[in-house]
Amino acid sequence: MDKTKSFEISKNVVWEAYQRVKAKHGAAGVDHQSIEEFEKNLKDNLYKIWNRMSSGSYFPPPVQ
Repeated sequence: MDKTKSFEISKNVVWEAYQRVKAKHGAAGVDHQSIEEFEKNLKDNLYKIWNRMSSGSYFPPPVQ
């Protein structure tokens, strides 16, 4: 059986994590991108995060 992704992470989990950050008025990260900027391309940004996490290629930068 071929497996297309290294990790099984549902898109719903990524959506729920985004909702929690937004509800807590999350601050910009080390990339200095605000929630408002992230939301300008929300669908694509969430997809990119999910895709990289589920393929095992997402490595978050260290916390400042």
